[in-house]
Amino acid sequence: MNTIKKIMSMSKIKKELLLVIFVLLGFASYLNAQCIPSNYGIENRLRKISDNTPASNVAERICIQSKDIIWIGTGSGLSKTTDAGASWTNYYNTEAFGKESISAVAYGLGAIWAATWHMVVDENSGEDIPYGTGLRYSVDGGITWLSIPQPVDNKADSIIYYGTNKLRAVPQTAKQNNFTYDIAITKNTIWIVSFGGGIRKSTDMGKTWQRVILPPDYLDSISPGDKLSFDLSPVSGNLSKETNLNHRVFSILAVGDDTLYVGTAGGINKTTNAKEQYPSWEKFNRTNQQKPISGNFILALDRNEIDGTIWAGTWKAEGQNEYWAVSSSGNGGKTWETFLTDEKVHDFGFRYYSNGVTDVFAAAESGLYRSSNNGMTWIAAPKIIDSESKVEVRATSFLSVECNVLNSNTTEIWIGTNDGLVKAIETPTSSWFEKWKVYFASSGTVTASESFAFPNPFNPKTDLLRVKYNLENASSVSLRIFDFGMNLVRTVLQNASRGVNPEQIDYWDGKDDVGKIVPNGVYFYRLDIGDGTPLFGKILVMM
Repeated sequence: MNTIKKIMSMSKIKKELLLVIFVLLGFASYLNAQCIPSNYGIENRLRKISDNTPASNVAERICIQSKDIIWIGTGSGLSKTTDAGASWTNYYNTEAFGKESISAVAYGLGAIWAATWHMVVDENSGEDIPYGTGLRYSVDGGITWLSIPQPVDNKADSIIYYGTNKLRAVPQTAKQNNFTYDIAITKNTIWIVSFGGGIRKSTDMGKTWQRVILPPDYLDSISPGDKLSFDLSPVSGNLSKETNLNHRVFSILAVGDDTLYVGTAGGINKTTNAKEQYPSWEKFNRTNQQKPISGNFILALDRNEIDGTIWAGTWKAEGQNEYWAVSSSGNGGKTWETFLTDEKVHDFGFRYYSNGVTDVFAAAESGLYRSSNNGMTWIAAPKIIDSESKVEVRATSFLSVECNVLNSNTTEIWIGTNDGLVKAIETPTSSWFEKWKVYFASSGTVTASESFAFPNPFNPKTDLLRVKYNLENASSVSLRIFDFGMNLVRTVLQNASRGVNPEQIDYWDGKDDVGKIVPNGVYFYRLDIGDGTPLFGKILVMM
């Protein structure tokens, strides 16, 4: 009776929302009774029936194994398509991958490799920090997987040998800040790199790992025949007062079996004898060349296979004269040209033409860029709008790009963003401005009487919440967010006009009306479409 009295005294909106809560809770009980998971909402139940998208809208890595097999590393695990994106196999929440995110994907040694990680809360600072959980690889196309723990050191691993030199080393005993950023594969060897773990190699498919020594910050080169005395130390510790930015590794590129380029927070390191037990290294950074890279923090490395140029996403590190840009070298790193000043680039892709011309793509935080003249001029991609659904990608960061040349008539340009995976289809008579295919991690159709929000659970720090609905004949929409106590949190839209396309998606950034990110908890949205009956849905915010 008390509950009924409270309902009667509430505003109309609050009454409707409370009734929705009762309905949702009852519906959840029904689902549990039927042994159907309900904690991920309509989005995930639809996806269990038909996987027509990758499992996450955060597409961080793209690996083209062949014309027919494409792997996507996402915030919700690994995904694969063998039919140009018509259907997807998602490995999220499987026995092999659990609920891990993917930080790197590569194909080599007859296997597909994926590095896994998740966030944990630091006990001292209370901040979220990355935690590496190892690698998975499959030699049968993803049917079965072998798991490899994240490589760590023992506390006693404080000495490392380099030629005749006996050097001190800070052991990496924790998996915090020790997850694999990138993978390279040469003959019989897999190479991985990380912030805390540096660069490591394995010649037995990940059973054992060997740390690889790079020059310290104050040396531009090292060779095993040199007389050396420095510490292998990405951070200082009990065994070392040194902190070497050049031992914090973020990217790696293999050129054949002998040559490696390794990107760190201290520059680009190159070896031409990677097969040796102790490779020699030469370092390129902002201050040790006449035509140098733009910045010492190297987040991406790639190579044009036609002319051999090296492309690097060179970010500002600590130097006052450093800046964000693209750096490119056509002579193996001796000199560098810089382009796209102030752009923070995450990845490169290359489209090769039969006449020897190459288009270079750069996936940056502000957009996707393309150059047809080796970086002298660039054009930015226009708004990315699905050619059929007319849904627009609203990425705040472009994360990855790769080109898949199917034949002389068709090329697929795969683009990873933090707002979905995109495919641009080009033919001799069309360009990337014309035909886009957008893959959202919830692409089930909706009728005029339903809506759903995704991703759900939703992390405002890494994603945007999307509310999908059917406009039908209405032209205006209002969208409001309420907390579990039915208090208004945010008016996202108020009588906003919408186009003629029936299916629509609108966005919430997880902030309240004063611009603060809301705390973890259960929220509800109310969607008013024209004069129709309001639609309600539940949102779970988890950070």
